[in-house]
Amino acid sequence: MKYDFDRPIDRWNNFAAKYDEMEARFGRRDLIPMWIADMDLMTAQPILDAIDARNRQGIFGYTSRPASYFEAVCQWQEKRNGWKPDPALCLYTLGVVPALCTFVREFSKPGDEILFTTPVYGEFFDSVENWGRKCLTVPLKEDNGYYSMDFEAFEEALKRRPPLFILCNPHNPVGRAWTAEELRRMGELCVQYGTLIISDEIHSDLMLFGHKHIPMATISDEIAANTITCTSATKTFNLAGLQAATLMFPNEKLRDIYQNFWKSMDVHRNNSFSLVAVEAAFRYGEEWLDQLLVHLERNVKYVEDYLKENIPEITLHRPECTYLLWLNCKGLGLEGDALPQFMINEAHLALNDGRGFGKTEGEGYMRMNIACPLCTLEKAMAQLKAAVDKHMGR
Repeated sequence: MKYDFDRPIDRWNNFAAKYDEMEARFGRRDLIPMWIADMDLMTAQPILDAIDARNRQGIFGYTSRPASYFEAVCQWQEKRNGWKPDPALCLYTLGVVPALCTFVREFSKPGDEILFTTPVYGEFFDSVENWGRKCLTVPLKEDNGYYSMDFEAFEEALKRRPPLFILCNPHNPVGRAWTAEELRRMGELCVQYGTLIISDEIHSDLMLFGHKHIPMATISDEIAANTITCTSATKTFNLAGLQAATLMFPNEKLRDIYQNFWKSMDVHRNNSFSLVAVEAAFRYGEEWLDQLLVHLERNVKYVEDYLKENIPEITLHRPECTYLLWLNCKGLGLEGDALPQFMINEAHLALNDGRGFGKTEGEGYMRMNIACPLCTLEKAMAQLKAAVDKHMGR
């Protein structure tokens, strides 16, 4: 089936947080929403068919998860990433962020330091601090837009014996697909210092320009035994509203600690639609995904070329993954709140303020979601150009 990702879809009546919550977040409604990380694109037809068939049954009682559900998840990992997780060590969870909060709560104590690198997805900070723990952050090294691990600083942080290291693999927002050697060094250091790895791999299917995802748990048996992996079809197939993610544990002990916490609140079942949507996605969604990645690569190239030709003050290092662009806006000479306010009130764009990913490391950056039709992107870039031209006196 041929999918048309350039067909505009009106989401104002879609109960979409990206649209309906924009005015409360940015102070105005007349913006192009390019912030929350979901797509303005229709999901795969086999998923729609599975949801439709489930809906026609007309009964939505408590769900029972068949063995085929986690089998589909694990078979997808084997096919796409060469990894064979054990279905018996997989658990359903509402989402990766609730899982991160649970790991922090169950696998650390109040006052503990939780390690992660910055800039990074802002919920990492909240997942730690909301449970009375402290953020132990190591800034990534940046060289002309390319980010890499500072292993010397990373090891120094591990010497403080944090119980957990939360890894963003692949990385949001800087768009890095970590190499096997980088993952090996991270993993071996965590094993050496007794720090459990929580590997957030929710963007792992969104690999661009020939880059490959490498699950942390594939690096070595020793590292696999020290890693909990978080994945989700909802990011890949634009199903965030269905609230379903999968956790892959290295052993029954860690699995049961996590499971018992959620079972104590009787939260352990998929809803009626995520149950069938996730399995359909992993069994029949690959054709859609392959076409999506071509669309995303085209959109990345469009922004990349447009900035070089029309807005040299804003630079982009081509991402290796995700549909989220980490824009370096320092050339505009706007500091603090002036940059996000410029994007809102002059360019009329709703983007993520880079400081939400690290107050220091994100200063001067904005994150742009380009998972949209080309016409949306063309309009956004034209508005950005007009605003920058006016700001620069051109």
